[in-house]
Amino acid sequence: MSKIIASAAIRGAYKIVDRADKKWQQAMDKWGANEPVGFPNTAYYLPVTYGVLGIAVAKLGDMEQVLKRCKSLLPPPVRETCPLPYLAPALDAGMATFFAEEIIEAIRYLEEPDFYTKQEDPIDKNIWLGAADDVILRKRGIEFVDGTAPGFAAVLGAAPTNEIAVKIANELQQKNLYVFMCAANNGKKFSEQLVEAGVQIGWPVRLVSFGPDVSAAVFAMGFATRAAMSFGGIEPGDYRKMLIYNKDRIFAFALPLGYVTDEWYANAAGAVNWGFPTIADTPIPEILPTGICTYEHVVSNIPHDKIVAKAIEIRGLKVSVAEVPVPVAYGPAFEGERVRGEDIYLECGGGRSPMVEWVTTKRMEEVEDGKIEVIGPEITDVPAGSRLPLAITVEVAGRKMQEDYEPILERQIHHFINYAQGLMHIGQRDIAWLRISISAMNKGFRLSHIGALLHAKMHQDFGRIFDKIQVKLYTEEDKVKEIVNRAKSVYGTRDTRIEGMTDEGVETYYSCTLCQSFAPSHVCMISPERTGLCGSYNWMDCKAAYEINPTGPNQPVEKGECLDARYGQWKGVNDFVLKASRQKVDHYNFYSIINDPMTTCGCCECIAAVLPLCNGIMTVNREYRGMTPCGMKFTTLAGTIGGGLSTPGFLGHGKYNLCQRKFVVGDGGIKRLVWIPKMLKEEIADRLKARAEEVGIPNLPEMIADETIGTTEEEILPFLQEKGHPALTMEPIM
Repeated sequence: MSKIIASAAIRGAYKIVDRADKKWQQAMDKWGANEPVGFPNTAYYLPVTYGVLGIAVAKLGDMEQVLKRCKSLLPPPVRETCPLPYLAPALDAGMATFFAEEIIEAIRYLEEPDFYTKQEDPIDKNIWLGAADDVILRKRGIEFVDGTAPGFAAVLGAAPTNEIAVKIANELQQKNLYVFMCAANNGKKFSEQLVEAGVQIGWPVRLVSFGPDVSAAVFAMGFATRAAMSFGGIEPGDYRKMLIYNKDRIFAFALPLGYVTDEWYANAAGAVNWGFPTIADTPIPEILPTGICTYEHVVSNIPHDKIVAKAIEIRGLKVSVAEVPVPVAYGPAFEGERVRGEDIYLECGGGRSPMVEWVTTKRMEEVEDGKIEVIGPEITDVPAGSRLPLAITVEVAGRKMQEDYEPILERQIHHFINYAQGLMHIGQRDIAWLRISISAMNKGFRLSHIGALLHAKMHQDFGRIFDKIQVKLYTEEDKVKEIVNRAKSVYGTRDTRIEGMTDEGVETYYSCTLCQSFAPSHVCMISPERTGLCGSYNWMDCKAAYEINPTGPNQPVEKGECLDARYGQWKGVNDFVLKASRQKVDHYNFYSIINDPMTTCGCCECIAAVLPLCNGIMTVNREYRGMTPCGMKFTTLAGTIGGGLSTPGFLGHGKYNLCQRKFVVGDGGIKRLVWIPKMLKEEIADRLKARAEEVGIPNLPEMIADETIGTTEEEILPFLQEKGHPALTMEPIM
């Protein structure tokens, strides 16, 4: 290893550890050893420290042992003549750097609570997002599991110009990578350059401005470490498996842009422990032999127009990007992009005009593959800021095509349109909403390109189930309204079909094991009256998914003999679960939160918990960040039961499942629900009202408490008594 790099990395580590020690001493003097510390809304403590050392830092006093470990890891400075290799001491210094930086950043949260936005997006006058919370980790981390996002680039410093920064960022986005940004070069920061150039940043577009200082690089390492614990099932403290998982599964690398300081060298040395190489634009010393990283460890002096390609090569990342015939950048990284008022060239739907999206099956002779028609005004026929009605009809034909596949394909329209840079798409069916930006229009994007991208992507992803596809885009209001009515009739038929189905009416359920990559013993079982706990799959979806991909995660399961009709247990299901969970779970019940409930993974939309004092249950959705009457926030609940466990008294479930007839019906069903966050109650208001009427208690929604009433059992019990909530007169729940 280069003596220059080793010397610089070790010097940098000394500086950072010393800074952390001083900040800790000051914090101890001010707040004392019992002051709580940590990154907001996360169950992973200080994640690098927790993951590598197994030390749960919850209070200021807990940092003392971490600082001692840092100092023990720091090697002596490299001597002029040294017969020993430099690599191991430098890597130890890099590891100490990350432990120390977590202390620095945790104390910053204590000293300056509003320094970071603590959300997915920048806010006015603050672009620094800070550590990803558990909601973001679950939402974004799954993309590292399913391959949607193969890895990330940690960018330190700034490019020579804003234009170069934009080109590098766009190229990384088009490779489906996340871009984590921190530190400054000559007073400039990469994230600020993007903002100045008018580029939207934030988690939704994969351009994540962690913080202004180099210490914020530890947030990137923390994300990778948490991914290993959450999605790889690796226990805290098992550092060897932790580092190997990241080398093999998280394709990340560092891109220092500009002068590399001692502190930058220290962070780069730390990243090598995870198998993440460094690719620089300046002529720093290189480390070309392979070893800890897949290929070279440090490669330097790479031109900006080649640096992304070189980084991908050095990291050993295989990127597959489909060619989509549109004049704008295209890829999943642009799915979260927003088009705001002043940037809109054309807007359709969203309550401003009629809009509908409809996939329908036709006879083979009725479809001309690749035919795209715009019937009515094109975007070039209207001025900037215009609104048009829009109906997108996708007509497919094929020997294997079935009506059951239509909603599966229809659901993809949202994603495929959103992948185009400069377009924003929200919703589906007849509540869709589309915005096309001025910049996309200026680059040549037209409404016809929507048809072109749908044709290309649907053939790429679903070509096995159909032979031909054509797309018609209507922008004449009378015709759009006509198609809205036709489509709504089809939607109603689809919904009635699943709503009218019962668990007793079918002999086959469907499994979903997609989440086993991070919850190895979890087996989700989906029936007509129990949607998947992630909220993404119902029984019909799984049936179609199996027919599309017979070897995929959705497999048919014959129910077999009914072992318990009240709680919902079948022999065939048990046999499948035992095998699919690798002999970890031999049975569970569909309809109970008390008696051997179904296993839960970390992707559940909601978590229900028993409230003994109220003789009922509460549930909390992932988006709600406050305290709940069971004494735990969502993140704590998810960390406690979300690893594929069957935990009596707790149950992960989907939002839709909450109002299905079989929801914990073995324990009393919806009549047991006594507390729910206000935001969730409003979101499911219509369905909750319909279910309440179905059970003969039409005013049940008004009897259910929320956080405005209280967040403890003692606070909400008087409200329940005043309202006469039915749970209070039911048999004891436990």
